[in-house]
Amino acid sequence: MLFFKRGKLKREFDEQLIQQFVDTKQEWKKAQMLETLSDDYDLNVSIERKIAESKHLFLLKEARIRKVKMHQGNGF
Repeated sequence: MLFFKRGKLKREFDEQLIQQFVDTKQEWKKAQMLETLSDDYDLNVSIERKIAESKHLFLLKEARIRKVKMHQGNGF
């Protein structure tokens, strides 16, 4: 019985990881677009882009470690 619960928990956390991955990807793309559209150099915009990129790459690394499969329906 414990083994079934473990699989269910892994699946739930994998789904959360995928959702966070998709959200951070959109946030990163938005920050990139904002940085390219700004007329002058703004340090805060650059920092926000780097933070979003770091979050996204961290989640990507975590997904690789957990061997999460991402399908077309997940935004990829």
